[in-house]
Amino acid sequence: MEYQVDGRIVAADEEGYLLEADYSDSVCAAIAAAEGIVLEDDHWVIINYLRGQFREHGHTPNFRNLLKDTSELIAGCDSKRLYDLFPLGPAKQGVRIAGLPKPFGKGGY
Repeated sequence: MEYQVDGRIVAADEEGYLLEADYSDSVCAAIAAAEGIVLEDDHWVIINYLRGQFREHGHTPNFRNLLKDTSELIAGCDSKRLYDLFPLGPAKQGVRIAGLPKPFGKGGY
């Protein structure tokens, strides 16, 4: 699989996760559009958080840690809100839209 972004091809695996991290906002927008999501401010808060965690730790957090940390970043953010933002799973779809490689662990997250 691949995404066409700004005249270049960005390689992804069969599930749409990038093979190499790409931190450009245009990549996020392209992946989100392919998944039928229009990015709002709260999406970007989560995307930037996931990117920061990946840069710092080499992987993204599990759902429990994502929920805990983002509830401090977005007022009133709970699991329902995270699923409103990323209906296919915040820890999976959020990572994919953030332009990061597939999370590791059981089931890929």
